[in-house]
Amino acid sequence: MGRWRPPPEKATALVTPGGHARLKAELDELWRLRRPEVVRALAAAAAEGDRSENAEYTYRKKQLGEIDRRVRYLSKRLQELRVVDTVPSDPDAVYFGATVEVEDVDSGESATYRIVGPDETDAAKGWISIDSPLARALLKKRVDDEVEAELPGGRRGFVLVAVDYPAD
Repeated sequence: MGRWRPPPEKATALVTPGGHARLKAELDELWRLRRPEVVRALAAAAAEGDRSENAEYTYRKKQLGEIDRRVRYLSKRLQELRVVDTVPSDPDAVYFGATVEVEDVDSGESATYRIVGPDETDAAKGWISIDSPLARALLKKRVDDEVEAELPGGRRGFVLVAVDYPAD
């Protein structure tokens, strides 16, 4: 089996203003702080001599590659992202940037999610990607609408309880 992998699906190029600021801050930190620090450590490790048995050199080289890969990704991604900083004309329906409360039809448990761009998802905060099955099912729905989504645990039904558009 070769190393070739099919390219990932194209992610939606939307981001909230807060997410855009975080991505720019990450790029700035990687480029201005972390990369120069790793380059200095790599140079010091290279100066020690035999690179074939130098674990510090190997580690720093790998670390530099990871930083460069992330910098390249962020540089390209920030150019194609569109910052969505307005509330939709119909704030009673679910669109990008909405915070929604849903109730599981079977168990009656409720959960709150914020629909954000794929680059800013955070499960701990309840931020889900607009590309996720649940977010896709919720788009354009209104309070008391029922939706079904194919989740990793199987097909589940939800009722939309509340929609809000928080200031970012």
